[in-house]
Parts: sequence; C-alpha cells; structure tokens
Amino acid sequence: MAAISGKQRPASRKKSKTSLRVTRDLKARAIEVLDRLDGHYPQATTELDFTNNFELLVAVILSAQCTDKRINMVTPGLFGAYPNASSMAQAEPEDIESWIRTCGLYRNKAKNLVACARQLVAEHKGSVPGERKALEALAGVGRKTANVVLSNAFGVDAIAVDTHVHRLSHRLGFSKANSPNGVEVDLMAILPKNRWTKSHHTLIWHGRRCCDARKPACPRCPVADLCPGEQTYPEDIAAALLEDS
Repeated sequence: MAAISGKQRPASRKKSKTSLRVTRDLKARAIEVLDRLDGHYPQATTELDFTNNFELLVAVILSAQCTDKRINMVTPGLFGAYPNASSMAQAEPEDIESWIRTCGLYRNKAKNLVACARQLVAEHKGSVPGERKALEALAGVGRKTANVVLSNAFGVDAIAVDTHVHRLSHRLGFSKANSPNGVEVDLMAILPKNRWTKSHHTLIWHGRRCCDARKPACPRCPVADLCPGEQTYPEDIAAALLEDS
C-alpha cells in the first residue's frame, strides 16, 4: 500500500441538516421573539414540582401525554411512598400503578419507573446521572426527557421539544421539521446556545397561555408582528400582518 504523503486534515464532524435555511435575518428575528417573550414571561421555568433530581426524573417520565398540573397532583403521594430510587426499586409495577392511575399510559409508565429505579440503584448508586448517554439508557427516558433533566438538574444548555415547542417553532417559522429531533436541530442552529434552556421554558409558557393549539390568542400576542403564521390568525390580524410584510 502506498504511503500517504503530506498532512492529513482531521475528519470534521458532520453537522445535522436543518429543515430550513438558517440566515442572519432568521436568527435576528428569533432573538427578538425570545427577548419579547422573556420580557412577557420573566418567571418562565418548569412547572413540575420536585425537590431533587430523582423527583424531577420521575415527574418528567410521568409527564408524557399528561399535563404538568395532573402530575403535580399525583407526585406528592408517590414521592411520599417512594422517596428515592432505592425504595422505588423494591416496588413492583402494580404497586406504582395505584399512585399514578390518573396519568395517561399509567401501566407502561409504572413499568418504566420501576425498571428505571432499579437501573439507578444497580448502575449509578441510586443517583441520577448527569451524562446524556447514561440518562438515555434508562427505562422510559428519551431525548426530550434527558434534555429536561440535563438542563434543570445539571445546568446543561439543552432544548427539550414538547408539543408546545414543536407547535410554536412551526408557527414562528423556526422549523419545518416533522419530528421533535428535527425541530431541536433547527432551534439549536438558530438560537444562541446560552438561551436554549430558557427558550424551552418561555415557548412552553407562551404556548400554554397564549398560542393555543386550536385558538391562538393572536390579538394579545406580544410577538404577533414577528410571526409569519398569519394563516392561523383571525382575518383582521392576518390582514394587518400582510400589510406590514
């Protein structure tokens, strides 16, 4: 085999492809949207109740296809009975079911919670790991759940894409991706890294309080003039936006 002469460049890591063209104007508009929403919701943060990393992890696993309000009603009793991974690891799924029955998919979630707790005890001495790979290896933990735990428990910059973030990203013209992972890739390319975590919370708060899935309250939206989704607006708001475009 012939020797390779000259210096070899290290292989560059391939960037994930975005679903739309990321321009300076798009980034600037996104920052202005976040600035306004941050001013409108300065207190935006997770609305799940928890006192430690284990409780956060359990609450986020339970929150799939369920409201935070419902989870906050369920978890006090659950955490009273199973305050840590060690105690939950000794339970059976049927034991957990009685505490979370009002949550969606409660049987599957009960299985995941017990399996997750047993993994935490066996592999992490009962503590929640702060590394993505270790988190995503836990039962019931996908990328979104890992992102929420990493950002809220360990201060890691991350964007968790739930139904609100997905919906607003499309309406605001920040993404055309169909999958949560695709939306996450777009947002990471558009937004400054140090704003990833806060933007996740801010978009959720706006989605819950103003930009509703069925009836967005466009007339009182603080970023209506920056939103290209005029087809979702009442006719008078759409007309005003089209005049300004």
